[in-house]
Amino acid sequence: MLEALIDSYIAVWNETDGAARYALVTKIWEPDARYIDPMTSGQGHDGIDAMIGAAQGQFPGMTFSRRGTLDAFGDRVRFSWDLGPAGAAPVAGGTDFAVVTDGRFANVTGFLDFTPG
Repeated sequence: MLEALIDSYIAVWNETDGAARYALVTKIWEPDARYIDPMTSGQGHDGIDAMIGAAQGQFPGMTFSRRGTLDAFGDRVRFSWDLGPAGAAPVAGGTDFAVVTDGRFANVTGFLDFTPG
């Protein structure tokens, strides 16, 4: 179950069609969920969707991919990701820590492992 949830999380960050992205957000995030990282934050379906859309605007042509395996304990999960052009070395990467409730994200805190420059 968690593998599929994390794969859906990555898919949300890569979905550029606004309506399709919002549908995915409502499917995998709790209505009052929160996301925060050193660069951005969002709360609730609308806030998280807007945040992801803004991030896509900052990094056109880049895609997210999952790096490594996930680590889970109880309702907590840790996983890493990369961001870069398709078929090329990543330009950024991070590790996210999430709380999952009833199969959906309740809270995600992101940390940047490496960034450009």
